[in-house]
Amino acid sequence: MNTFEMNDQQVAGLAAAICATAEAMGQEMNPGTAAMMAEDLCAYSVPVVKAALKACRFEAKGKLAMADVLQRVQAADGRPGKDEAWSIALMAGDEIETVVMTAEVQQAMSAAAPILKLGDKVGARMAFMSAYERLVTTARAEAAPVTWSVSLGFDPTRRVTAIESAVRMQLITQEAGTQYLADLRISPITADGQAIAGLLTGSPVQPSAKLRARWQKVRDELQAHRRRKDIQSRWDSRAERRRLASRKADQLKAVEQLIRKERL
Repeated sequence: MNTFEMNDQQVAGLAAAICATAEAMGQEMNPGTAAMMAEDLCAYSVPVVKAALKACRFEAKGKLAMADVLQRVQAADGRPGKDEAWSIALMAGDEIETVVMTAEVQQAMSAAAPILKLGDKVGARMAFMSAYERLVTTARAEAAPVTWSVSLGFDPTRRVTAIESAVRMQLITQEAGTQYLADLRISPITADGQAIAGLLTGSPVQPSAKLRARWQKVRDELQAHRRRKDIQSRWDSRAERRRLASRKADQLKAVEQLIRKERL
């Protein structure tokens, strides 16, 4: 269940914020209605609910409705969308990859795995989507916070990369990340294993020449990817400027033709 629970003062403050939001949207709300909405939202954290109210003021059309607030509150729980969840599930099927996933992704994989083994990727995707949406809906109805776990793959370098990313994105804690890397310390541990683990633990160890070359290759590939992306961005910008210039020229030409017609 959720780890939040507003106290009476916070609920009263939230009710006042709901009334103010409704008024800002051109609606006069009964304080009793606002209090009831606040009670329904008290399972969520105050900052998340206030952010949802702010989003409603800018985005929602018409009167403030509970569905508008709840939709935005639930979307902020950190759970991936169904398409992203499916891509995570597919990656988890590769034993080399280390994958960070939510409890709902892991459970929905159970429904899709037998179908995927038969080679029916489309059917597996449909089964996964159905199960995932049902699990997420249930979790959100219960205001259950998202939980992430790590499925360790065999490739130690990818393992470190995935765990570092998860720690950086605050999906898992630093302590949990270090614990997940414990498999790298299976005796006898190699110097490269210590070097890889040291990337996260802050205890650097000099890697072998082979591992340094591999890391350098990854860095080179990342830099090349960034350069290609930068070049493509510049080309896209130029193309957009040319398109806008051409459109402007066509509009000016149309205006000139219209003026000439009016003078005749």
